[in-house]
Amino acid sequence: MFSPVGSVLETSSYQPSASGRKLYGDGVSQEIVPESELTDPFGDPLSPDHIAGVLRDRIRSGELPPRAKLPTQRALVEEFRVNRTTVRQALAALEREGYIAARGRGAPAVVALPGQDSPRPAGVEVADRIAVAFQSKDISIDAFCLTTETLNSALAGPMIAISAGELTPRSITVRVLLPSPDAPPAYPRLVSDPADQRPRARLRQLTRTFSTSLRHQLTSLAEMRLVPQVTVEIREVPITPVQKVYLLNGTEVLTAYYQVVSRVVEYEQQQMEIYDVLGLNSKVFRSTEDTAFVEESHQWFTSLWSTLAQPLTLG
Repeated sequence: MFSPVGSVLETSSYQPSASGRKLYGDGVSQEIVPESELTDPFGDPLSPDHIAGVLRDRIRSGELPPRAKLPTQRALVEEFRVNRTTVRQALAALEREGYIAARGRGAPAVVALPGQDSPRPAGVEVADRIAVAFQSKDISIDAFCLTTETLNSALAGPMIAISAGELTPRSITVRVLLPSPDAPPAYPRLVSDPADQRPRARLRQLTRTFSTSLRHQLTSLAEMRLVPQVTVEIREVPITPVQKVYLLNGTEVLTAYYQVVSRVVEYEQQQMEIYDVLGLNSKVFRSTEDTAFVEESHQWFTSLWSTLAQPLTLG
């Protein structure tokens, strides 16, 4: 039997230095780009994903604000020392994610306005908003979801930034509510046989994997003396969530509806068709200005946390 998932660790702070080079505007930078930024550790050319990640970080941090023009493709080719195809692939990825908007052939893309387009997938929007939340010294995250997969993915960027000394929070407090693994869930379930226990066993396995990873990656910040105080607690409630909810620093609420779909998954080397939800692709709605809604969401979460919720245990 696993022990309850939760811990509080206190350590001293840690602030190593960090530096980086940026390129803005339509012209070519006069700066010399460090060799370490141009190749991976094995000396291979940078990938489209790497270049997209660099530009994504500049947009998230505000260094490339809304409506700002990105460097031209020629400038990006020279900055990263890659070919134009690689740059185009990186820009296409950012456009698909909603970070930039194309302005026609030959014109530099521009940074998209927040909320300019339809709500973005959770895998993108939650990561963006958590990156902003981590600009604060004291960070709090309350989450109610099916598993912690989206949250784990969203925390990857801030974890790297903290490890590099680019972010130095005083405290991180995370509370997560998950459906009880012992309560019969509305989903996932086998399409042909709702009584089949394999989808439920698969969900339990995913819950164990993601929640253990979440706890480890956060508490390791305290163990490595990067954050003075880290608190992580995960509890279970006998409820199947119909939407995922994230409350960030007590001032912002992100919500996304789970849409049930049929899909084929593998479990114990067998294929099975199940009714399931795809949390990373669910569209996120954000509320910050409606303070009454934010406060009501906080009270709703606290009511579950302090009454029905119990420490999560996984056998």
